[in-house]
Amino acid sequence: MPATPAHAAPFSIRLSPLAFAVRFGLVASMALACHGQASAQAVAPQIQYEIPAGPLAEALNHFAQQSGVTIAVDANKVQGLRSPGLHGGYALDEGFNLLLRGSGYVIAKTDAGYVLSPAPKPQDAADGVRTLPPVLVTASADLPSDLPTAYAGGQVARGARLGMLGNTDMMDAPLSSTSYTAQTIQDQQVRTVADVVVNDASVRVASQAGGILDTFFVRGFPVGNGNLGEIAFDGFYGVAPNYRVGTDYVERVEVIKGPTALIYGMAPSGSVGGGINIVPKRPADKDLTQFTADYASASQLGGHLDVSRRFGEDRQFGMRFNGSYRSGDTVQDKQSRQAGIGALALDYRGERFRATLDYVDQQENIDAPSRLPRLTAGIAVPAAPDGRRNTTQSWEYAKVADQSLLLRSEYDLGDTTTWTVGAGAGRTHVERLFATSPVVLNAAGDVSALPSNFRFEVDRASVDTSLRSQFATAAVHHSVSLQVSAYQDRLGRVSNSAATALATNLYQPVNYAPQTVATPLVVPKVSETHLTGVALADTLSMLDKRVQLTLGLRHQKIESDNFSETTGATTSQYAKSATTPMLGLVVKPWQNVSLYANRIEGLTKGDTAPGTASNAGVVFAPYKSKQYELGVKIDHGRLSSTLSAFEIKKPSGQLTGSLFSVDGEQRNRGLEYNLFGEILPHIRVLASTTLLDAKLTRTNSAATQGKTAVGVPSVQANLGLEWDTPFVPGLTFTGGLVHTGKQYADTANTQSLPNWRRLDLGVRYATLLAGKATTYRLMVRNVADKHYWASVDAYGGLAQGDPRTVLLSATVNF
Repeated sequence: MPATPAHAAPFSIRLSPLAFAVRFGLVASMALACHGQASAQAVAPQIQYEIPAGPLAEALNHFAQQSGVTIAVDANKVQGLRSPGLHGGYALDEGFNLLLRGSGYVIAKTDAGYVLSPAPKPQDAADGVRTLPPVLVTASADLPSDLPTAYAGGQVARGARLGMLGNTDMMDAPLSSTSYTAQTIQDQQVRTVADVVVNDASVRVASQAGGILDTFFVRGFPVGNGNLGEIAFDGFYGVAPNYRVGTDYVERVEVIKGPTALIYGMAPSGSVGGGINIVPKRPADKDLTQFTADYASASQLGGHLDVSRRFGEDRQFGMRFNGSYRSGDTVQDKQSRQAGIGALALDYRGERFRATLDYVDQQENIDAPSRLPRLTAGIAVPAAPDGRRNTTQSWEYAKVADQSLLLRSEYDLGDTTTWTVGAGAGRTHVERLFATSPVVLNAAGDVSALPSNFRFEVDRASVDTSLRSQFATAAVHHSVSLQVSAYQDRLGRVSNSAATALATNLYQPVNYAPQTVATPLVVPKVSETHLTGVALADTLSMLDKRVQLTLGLRHQKIESDNFSETTGATTSQYAKSATTPMLGLVVKPWQNVSLYANRIEGLTKGDTAPGTASNAGVVFAPYKSKQYELGVKIDHGRLSSTLSAFEIKKPSGQLTGSLFSVDGEQRNRGLEYNLFGEILPHIRVLASTTLLDAKLTRTNSAATQGKTAVGVPSVQANLGLEWDTPFVPGLTFTGGLVHTGKQYADTANTQSLPNWRRLDLGVRYATLLAGKATTYRLMVRNVADKHYWASVDAYGGLAQGDPRTVLLSATVNF
């Protein structure tokens, strides 16, 4: 049978500043790796496999395709049996044994190929053969710390880590989510989480690659504002890098659609449309040494390394190091970028006790970082310039340094009860000299930009402890979680600005001599925030999990203080609390069909009436956003689809006359359709469509009442395809099409961005090179080199679409 490309498990590394001990550990582990794997390669050649858990017959078919061997299988004999799948590099016999473990079958070699036959019976142990009774393997995770397995095609997972609800299979979740795997990250050659989440049409990025931060819209509501990290790190806020999250140390990127106040707690800046969670790479079951060299237009060169080892008599100790470094000119004029990441993950797996430690050091330095220009009121939106044009001066820069640390442990108090404790922290330091607020003055594209020297420091910390237990009462099975959590951050910020603004143009940028802007010597504290909460949730399952009801409640307290940059005196204080419920229902009329509904609330810090209001200083309760959602999920075996309809209402404060009150509202209604898996053998799809009706339903002005919300298109669609060619084993063609509808840049809907489409094409080739599993990849983004405005951020800033960009990489498994 022809071989299809081996989807190597995507992992990466950054050779950037970690502590000396980490570097020493990397060198030592690589020395051990080279010695150990050189010996292994001398025994038997390895092939890289990526076979998801699923029906045994289908798993064997994948194995035959990826190994190039012929297997004779009687489908009737293996009907109803499942395989746990196979991931990584294995010799042929070793791969067979792992794929068939627990099935009650073994493989035998004949002149015609390989034949599946029943394993010897237990009484054959007298002849020196010891076998285990057949075991039915399911796709669910066995331990709280395990990840849901990959779905057919390997691009997304069967489920996600839903915060305090734990690992949840996609057919059991009372909401819509997508979990992208490390395979997708590697095959698409993405560098940041923003590049991953745009595979989902419910998400759009409201920033651009040449800038210093990533912000998002999920279901038409902004997530993150560039001040405090809104991406959760293994369920913890405040740990992931603040401005931009790299993917070299990421195993899964999970997009949770809808408010997440119950499952994760309130996000630091309050997210409404959804949340994003990353799961870091942890030590793998099988030792791994993988190196990837990569290139991106115009001359960005780099590489990343992934090393994973397990130690101990029972391999209970694990270490994984990811490191990468990239440097060179980018596609934008005058711009260069240096970025490095070092990430170390340690773990311990005992019989009842398990623990993990993650440390990430991420650095990014950009010369001439781009900024999103904002429009002067009343002017027509200028035509989008060439994506290579950059109005930032060559002497402007940004330096961003992040450190992240997370320690988690879990202990099985019994067979059905687990106690977990976790603590994490993150620190971000930013130095930048560039225009903080470029403004487009007219339709001719003239821009005014005021250079500013800016310093930003933030320290964040999170802790939580939880109990998860399962038990039955009569015919009802309960899965109960109790969680207590706390989060705090301290923000320091200061800036100095030039005396005069610089005049430039979107289409013909003007270069100036370096400007002198004084560097702030002290970074004063401007705010502190404390979030504490307690939550309880119970999933009640009946009729063999055909009916599942999730009930949850989280009580959260928000305390925030703001301080004067000059005197340090407290300028305002905020202390309020709120309770946010969740109700979710899943009904499975058939085993492969799930009908679900939910009512979920989100939480955002309330406002304090401004000094100009007649009720100045009044502190308002936290804003509760409400979502109602209905959906259906269908698992066709190797192809899955979800159709959902939702409504989210988000209140807001506004000044009407002289009175500030909470009487504003944005209401987003939408339809979503997601499709992923294998539509035909060797053809994978990753597609989605979102229709949005985002209205300002209550405002204080007739000019904005009933208008479409800023930056929210009515149509968003994605189509991604992969085809494993039958004529060249290991050769795969890929393609992606992205469509985004018209967007408004102002609340009165007088300024708009036209709709746009982008075509991406690629190819990859998996082969053995000197006995090593090797994969070459080529991707061209924006093949037609279209010029377009990609998005509008929550403040009306216009993000340019990327120009034609070429990405190349080669991955070798040693």
